[in-house]
Amino acid sequence: GAQTAVHVANSGRLTELLTPGRPVWLVRAVRTERRTAYDLALVEHEGTLVSVDARLPNALWAEAVMTRPVLEQRFDHLEREVARGASRLDFRLANSQGVCWVEVKSVTLVEREIARFPDAVTVRGVKHLGELIAITHAGEQAAVVFVVQRGDAARFKPHYDADPLFAKTLRLARQAGVGVWAYTCRVSQQEIVLAEPIPVEL
Repeated sequence: GAQTAVHVANSGRLTELLTPGRPVWLVRAVRTERRTAYDLALVEHEGTLVSVDARLPNALWAEAVMTRPVLEQRFDHLEREVARGASRLDFRLANSQGVCWVEVKSVTLVEREIARFPDAVTVRGVKHLGELIAITHAGEQAAVVFVVQRGDAARFKPHYDADPLFAKTLRLARQAGVGVWAYTCRVSQQEIVLAEPIPVEL
């Protein structure tokens, strides 16, 4: 019954989610020296639970890689936060066919069952796409994975209105051989699990 300040681990605007009166779920922080005692975890939007913690998709992706085929392959080796060129990419996966460099993006915006990214300009995102393009030019596999932290998306499209340059670069990346994937999540108050891939439309 009291108001409290909470940490929002997401650099997006979240304007469609953070509106007055919307139910939210908080997680108590482990570290006691923080300025805020809670993290914002879930927001209920029109009956759908949405995870807004942008730190989670990397953990969800790593868990999926080790337990099932992803990107239509099975990988047996995973490294996190690996330097490549002028960037540090999220994952370097490996199997008997070679390596695949993967950058993971968190998605919370869904409009009419279409997941959209980004919801604000992302200079860092464009830079990462450039690195992935350079990787394919060097003869290795690369992919960008959009993890939609909700279960009500039927397909994914880049958000041209929010960041035209990112949308254009994403199209160029796919033309250069970068894999572009999107996965939804099953979200409940008890757990969040990477679900199934959805079609990507560029």
